[in-house]
Amino acid sequence: MSEHETTTEHAGEPTRRDFLYMVTGMAGAVGAVSVAWPFIDQMRPDASTLALASIEVDVSALEPGMSLTVKWRGKPVFIRNRTDKEVEEGKAVALADLKDPVARNANIDPTAEATDVARSAGEGKENWIVMIGSCTHLGCVPLGQSGDFGGWFCPCHGSHYDTAGRIRKGPAPANLAVPTYGFVSDTVIKIG
Repeated sequence: MSEHETTTEHAGEPTRRDFLYMVTGMAGAVGAVSVAWPFIDQMRPDASTLALASIEVDVSALEPGMSLTVKWRGKPVFIRNRTDKEVEEGKAVALADLKDPVARNANIDPTAEATDVARSAGEGKENWIVMIGSCTHLGCVPLGQSGDFGGWFCPCHGSHYDTAGRIRKGPAPANLAVPTYGFVSDTVIKIG
């Protein structure tokens, strides 16, 4: 070998130096993740917040014509077991008579028409209605089983809702919103 010749290694074959670079880079990445994880983890909601994300309500004591108010995510939620007469009256309302013809039901297409069935628990459970109990005018809590349509009445500014929670009269611009819910058994409703 002359003094100008040097040994070269074949291109493409890993060397010990390549291995050390790779191991050092991986150790650095693991270190960075372990340092960042406590900061990322503290941004998750705590257990008390997650517990409020959904609730289960036993409605076995609600006879037809009775309602119950529960608290979910800091808001009142109205649950009502309507009578057969209330269901039939709700179905008889023409969509043209409604101030807000949109269902506002999170369980189905929220832009569907505000028929009585679209706002209820659905086929076979049309007597059950679950709504967020905040007036859509200024957020007041309406009184149940009152008003001109036998549903809810907001005494603050005079909004009247029917038994399906649809705005029928007064300044409120929209129907009471229907949250995501479903029956987990014949007598228990899960909201959220």
